[in-house]
Amino acid sequence: MTDHPQGPFNPAGLKQQSYYNHAILRPGQPVFLTGQVAWDEAGEVVGIGDIDAQARKIWENIGHALKGLGVGPEAVVKLTTFAVSRDAIPALHRAREAFFAGYDLPASTFVMVAGLAEPELLAEIEATVMLPQG
Repeated sequence: MTDHPQGPFNPAGLKQQSYYNHAILRPGQPVFLTGQVAWDEAGEVVGIGDIDAQARKIWENIGHALKGLGVGPEAVVKLTTFAVSRDAIPALHRAREAFFAGYDLPASTFVMVAGLAEPELLAEIEATVMLPQG
């Protein structure tokens, strides 16, 4: 395997874009977060019918998980976003860009689904994190 520097990896021959990277290279231990949805601490859905509010809450929850791991947005290397409608994409992009402001965007996959754990949930995001070596 060729050694690569840490950071974004966007090899020639793949679509080049500004809204994600094909890979983020980080040494360390991988952690696979459970998909996060717009649940508050009590398990109540936040922002029923409001994808902007749900997207913000999802990223707030991911932030709580990262803080608990002792890392920040820089440790996220891969996202999988599930949404019940393509109409959610702009709100999900806005919330993701706000969360990663000043950091490299991770690799990312978007998947349309028929539904999530509760009918009021509009999106869910899984994150893969690399805990630093040491």
